[in-house]
Amino acid sequence: MFKNLIDEIDATLARDPAARSRLDVVFAYPGFQAMRIHRLSHWFWSNGFHFLGRLFSHMGRFFTGVEIHPGAKIGKRLFIDHGMGVVIGETAEIEDDVTLYHGVTLGGTSTAEGKRHPILKKGVIVGSGAQILGPITVGECARIGANAVVLKDVPEGVTMVGVPARIVAARDESKADDFCAYGTPSSNLPDPALGAIDGLHGQLNALAERVQKLEAQLEAETKTAPGEARKRAGETS
Repeated sequence: MFKNLIDEIDATLARDPAARSRLDVVFAYPGFQAMRIHRLSHWFWSNGFHFLGRLFSHMGRFFTGVEIHPGAKIGKRLFIDHGMGVVIGETAEIEDDVTLYHGVTLGGTSTAEGKRHPILKKGVIVGSGAQILGPITVGECARIGANAVVLKDVPEGVTMVGVPARIVAARDESKADDFCAYGTPSSNLPDPALGAIDGLHGQLNALAERVQKLEAQLEAETKTAPGEARKRAGETS
């Protein structure tokens, strides 16, 4: 237990350059504190003490601003940066070495019993304000950009942005182990919305050119029509 505690403190130090010491993390990082409370509330919940699990979960929300249902399954070294507004649902599953920023929601899209919340595989990074909704799976080392809304399964290692989220960068094996703050690489990424607009603009230009050609063809046929009519009349006479 003590080793796991040190691992989680060191994981915070490794992923946040603002953290100066282990004491900083223990006493001044709400994400770390929220996880300590969740470990306790999850133990109560898993052993049938549902009221106590919910009570400690609510206390954790009050003191840290992070709302984690006691039924959520969370692996080792989860790093919740800033923390305020993070919501993790009852059937959510988070594997080892995942990073969540403030305002992230791992939510459900159904009120039915059973699996309703997402699964985040090892090494996933979710940017601030992102929403991952429904019983979907986010593949290992995937990156979810800030304010993205993810409604479908995400392949391993890709970067997703937008509403609804789309793949804008594939897995780069040479940088697979690099930490990516806020789930968004520093290099310029293509904007899927602008790409769609550019595609529509190209189609409109092509249609405009075709209309111009048809108008020119129609105008030419209109000018030649009277002469052809007189010629036919002379041949008849």
